[in-house]
Amino acid sequence: MTRIQGIGVDVVDVQRMKQMLAEQGEAFVNKIFTEAEIAYCQKKKNPHEHFAARFAAKEAVSKALQTGWSGEFRWKDLEVVNEPSGAPKIVLSRGLADSLKTNRVHLSLSHTENTVVAFAVIEAGD
Repeated sequence: MTRIQGIGVDVVDVQRMKQMLAEQGEAFVNKIFTEAEIAYCQKKKNPHEHFAARFAAKEAVSKALQTGWSGEFRWKDLEVVNEPSGAPKIVLSRGLADSLKTNRVHLSLSHTENTVVAFAVIEAGD
């Protein structure tokens, strides 16, 4: 029997992310994203779109955790990678991996040129 522990959704304006990247640059990127995420996004034609998707994913998972920013959530403890099929996948590390070791985190991303939506579900483990 599957039991949902939490759900979260986030919407990011792609142009706002582009503006944040222009204004805050490396300080923002290095605070939020892992080295692998940065490398992935920077290889793309429109890096800001991919940064926006990963930011939305992190926000959606943080909402699904239901702890807010006072919990064990740290930006870089959650990495968004892509399966060979292109499907997004969450990889957890450090304290977040420990606290969710028996859980499964599901992620869905969708975007247009202007908007990214991320939806996360945390499935409770046995």
